[in-house]
Amino acid sequence: MKYTESAITFSCHEACLYGILSLPELAASRGVLIVVGGPQYRAGSHRQFTLLARSLAAQGTPVVRFDYRGMGDSEGTTRTFDAVNDDIQSAIDCFFQKVPDMKELVIFGLCDAASAAAFYAHQDRRVSGLVLLNPWVRTEAGIAKAYLKHYYLSRLFDVSLWSKVRSGKFSIKETLQSFLKLTASALSMKKRKHPNTPGSSLEPASLPDRMYYGLDNFQGRVLLILSGNDLTAKEFSGLVKTSKKWGILMKSDRITSQFLQGADHTFSRRVWREQVSSWIVSWLKL
Repeated sequence: MKYTESAITFSCHEACLYGILSLPELAASRGVLIVVGGPQYRAGSHRQFTLLARSLAAQGTPVVRFDYRGMGDSEGTTRTFDAVNDDIQSAIDCFFQKVPDMKELVIFGLCDAASAAAFYAHQDRRVSGLVLLNPWVRTEAGIAKAYLKHYYLSRLFDVSLWSKVRSGKFSIKETLQSFLKLTASALSMKKRKHPNTPGSSLEPASLPDRMYYGLDNFQGRVLLILSGNDLTAKEFSGLVKTSKKWGILMKSDRITSQFLQGADHTFSRRVWREQVSSWIVSWLKL
């Protein structure tokens, strides 16, 4: 299907933000807003978001990708993924103005942009779905467990490791110190403080708790896509396996999960990008 691309501008707290609208000739009533994680801008790594937007537009889905404040071409002070609610809302407002026949939209996010989408979606009835790739649920204990399970174990079977050992280029002392530090972190149950806490708890919630709160309170559909060769994805999978409430949430009928064996964090190969696009297109038609 034919589509056009045009630059759009909109404001957020007196800052001018810039984006690109990919608009099909016969646009579907459900659009996709691509939220970009940091530090990135609207094109994405290896033009990932540009290619995705064009792929979806060719299938009839209107798409907006934009730079939130302080990123890419947009004005304002650089901010973290947990402080972009207003940017997302402003982008959605603009999207509906530019495509008046659109009835609802889906937010797409990779890594910490997926987390930002989860924080925002339940607050806006216009958002009917989420596409989350390798969601960021980073904690010191979580990443330590992922390293111990997936990195150190795989290294034992790595031929290059034993070559370094034989040549004397491998430091057993440094590796042991790193291993012991990660083990201590993995066993740690310290809670990470954060100012944006859901609920009324006196102790600020951890990032996984805040992510859970957002997804649990979101009533729309969710497409979760995890890479097979990515520690961020493995940390998320580890959280789901070890947390009862997360395990229950992920079994919900409104959540569809896909796993792409071998894919890296940003789905850098063409075959991986095309598979992700195909999954999204099929899911949008449901």
